[in-house]
Amino acid sequence: MQAREICPNIKAIISVHWERRLFDALIPLPDGTSYNAYLIQGSGKTALIDSADPDLRCNLFAALEGVDSIDYLVSLHGEQDHSGLLPDLLQRYPMATLLCSKKAEEILVSHLAIDKQRIQTVEDAESISLGDLSLEFIYTPWVHWPETMCAYVPQRKCLFSCDLFGSHLATADLFSDDKPRVYEAAKRYYAEIMMPFRTILQKNLVKLANYEIDVIAPSHGPCHREPSFIVDAYDSWVNGKLKNEVVIPYVSMHGSTAKMVHHLTQALVKEGVSVRVFDLTVTDIGQLAIALVDAASIVVASPTLLVGPHPMVGYAAALANSLRPRLKYAGVMVSYAWGGKAIEQIAAAISGLKLEVLGTILQKGLPDQHCYAEIEKLAAAVAKAHREDDEVQC
Repeated sequence: MQAREICPNIKAIISVHWERRLFDALIPLPDGTSYNAYLIQGSGKTALIDSADPDLRCNLFAALEGVDSIDYLVSLHGEQDHSGLLPDLLQRYPMATLLCSKKAEEILVSHLAIDKQRIQTVEDAESISLGDLSLEFIYTPWVHWPETMCAYVPQRKCLFSCDLFGSHLATADLFSDDKPRVYEAAKRYYAEIMMPFRTILQKNLVKLANYEIDVIAPSHGPCHREPSFIVDAYDSWVNGKLKNEVVIPYVSMHGSTAKMVHHLTQALVKEGVSVRVFDLTVTDIGQLAIALVDAASIVVASPTLLVGPHPMVGYAAALANSLRPRLKYAGVMVSYAWGGKAIEQIAAAISGLKLEVLGTILQKGLPDQHCYAEIEKLAAAVAKAHREDDEVQC
């Protein structure tokens, strides 16, 4: 796509990856993605913030046709989708200086073989003059790598937020005017990428609140000309009350676990608790991550395969443990044929979340009346815990 103006003298070069469906060989991309670079043309000097994934090299370089000189190339983040084309850009613009954070320097040299002599590191809150415009750099470590930072043009009140406030969303829209669609994509992005760093993110959100911002320009997805839309969303995901909701990821091999999940769902609804059920054999794992952002509880349900949980359940439990959602309570339900330690293994897989386990249910074969009674006790315990917890919106 051609460079398009987001505010005077600042243009977005958005390389839309319409067909991409997997990121980092891990993260589903049902809506594709984009890689955003930003061209800032001051009265004295020109800067380009970030680049694009190397797969879309032609898009970026076509948009830069006619830009004969760039004084500063800025790396906000060392991953390939941000900085992968920096070696090509440094060759195309031999007089350009590469600006990055101190921690980014080592990453760019080791990952991309960039000549250290071309790099100038910048400090937190340092400014670089472009003439009538200036670039201020804001360290935002662990959002979501240790070297990440934002940049800010005070004369335009424009924040270049790197991965923060972004969304994996392939769209021709320059701005996030289609708010429901962007909200869902941004929440997925937060869940899959930012949520493990939630406590650090809290500090960075406070830091950015000191800046007057009219436009947020992230590295993925559309820009935000109503910053409160995305900032308020992040605040709710990071700091807001949890939902009176239970997430139930499960697999059922011969029907027993499915019957247990169905009964638990009915019992929770009867208790006034919302439920999100995910059959892991067909689930988009990103949707599960989204549900974990603000749910209060998780109940993991699995059949026993040999002596442990179904591998898909084990993966989902490990994923939840890695994503570090704000969950407060947990339960485990397991069906089995002849034995095993699936409950203990599932509990160990989510032990990093430090949840209060409200109940475990182990059932041989098809659930019977005793099993159903235990499930109803679990539902009642979940509802009671939610009602008595000030952090849960009931």
